[in-house]
Amino acid sequence: MASVVIMPKQGQSVESCILTEFRKNKGDKVAVGDILFAYETDKASFEEESKVEGTVLAVFYNEGDEIPVLENVMVIGQEGENIDDLLAGAPAAETPAPAAAPEVKAEAVKAPEITVHESAPAVAVEGKRAISPRAKALAEKLNVNLAYVTATGPEGRIIERDIEAAAASGARQTPLAAKVAAETGAMAPAAGSGLAGMARACDLGKAAAAPAPAAPAVKGKDILESGDDFEVRKLSNIRKVIAKSMYASLQNSAQLTHHLSADARRIQALRKQAKKMLEEGKLDVNITLNDFICMAVIRALKKFPNVNTHFLGDSIKYFNKVHLGLAVDTERGLMVPCVKNADDLSIAGLSRQLKQVADACKKGSINPDILSPEAATFTVSNLGNYGVEVFTPIINLPQSAILGVNTIVPVPRIWAAEYMRSCLISAFRSLMTTAA
Repeated sequence: MASVVIMPKQGQSVESCILTEFRKNKGDKVAVGDILFAYETDKASFEEESKVEGTVLAVFYNEGDEIPVLENVMVIGQEGENIDDLLAGAPAAETPAPAAAPEVKAEAVKAPEITVHESAPAVAVEGKRAISPRAKALAEKLNVNLAYVTATGPEGRIIERDIEAAAASGARQTPLAAKVAAETGAMAPAAGSGLAGMARACDLGKAAAAPAPAAPAVKGKDILESGDDFEVRKLSNIRKVIAKSMYASLQNSAQLTHHLSADARRIQALRKQAKKMLEEGKLDVNITLNDFICMAVIRALKKFPNVNTHFLGDSIKYFNKVHLGLAVDTERGLMVPCVKNADDLSIAGLSRQLKQVADACKKGSINPDILSPEAATFTVSNLGNYGVEVFTPIINLPQSAILGVNTIVPVPRIWAAEYMRSCLISAFRSLMTTAA
């Protein structure tokens, strides 16, 4: 019995995912637990495991496609098995035909033992060519003439990477050139006289004068351009979101930073005490300095609720509970998972929760709902392990504030001040004794 593999829904806020890599293609054998494909949301990366054994009979999308959640991605079954009913529900390359069309029957997509999703991804039609919404937006941004685009999407659909390839090969035009070409049918050269080889209106009709140069060799799917001493690599979807969020924070909020030092000897003593208890078996979790810092932050937020808020422009949202965000560095970029109701946890429970969300971020299995900036009420960013002495953390909007933690630095003046204080006290006591 054939089984449909759908695009999973990772969190309530996720509506679509980018399919980054197929691990199994049409005709490949699949065992239970094999990784079928990798995909990412705007916050995290995931891998989809096979729940059944068999052969990949059909694949409905290509790498790089943006796929709506719960949409059919592939079919797994036995070789030679009839899957016409499933193919009838596959994503269409063009705008779906009207419901009254005789060739489309409701019974064709109803399989008694398989749930098939009838909805197809939104497709914008440019003339007689089918193009995805993301590809159309990119084509308008880069002024790419669709007549020069080679479609590699399902059933001849133009997808985002097709526009990028066309732009790299010289299919870009100025808005005026695009308008003139549409009205007159004139051809543009592969490389025009405009900025970065963009074809201008005066270049139209010159395409036949010389053959189009071959596109430069691409060393990898993430490399957009390369030369003798450089490479231009495509940003991942996650890093794009990080950059966009940080830029929005700098543009839309007043960035005010206060630097304050604190005596770390007591917290270091607590850390040594916790480490000793772990070695003796009295604790089952390794409580770190960061865990102690986060616990202190939680208590401070309960004492000063004005900071445990979201700034909403013309209003402030106050929270009765502390939902603590922790900045985590991963190979895919910076993530800020949230520990809900952190003020209800003991120091050991908080330590477990912080380690759990951090590990999930690094493995790419984190729930996107707890990565949302709205999920946390306050964020801690600790760069102490990297030896950073001073930095300016960026507020994770709509949160009102963020705490940046630096490395512990020995400061001689603290010891000198205490020594002087003890000397003064001794001298004062000596004077009082003499006077008596």
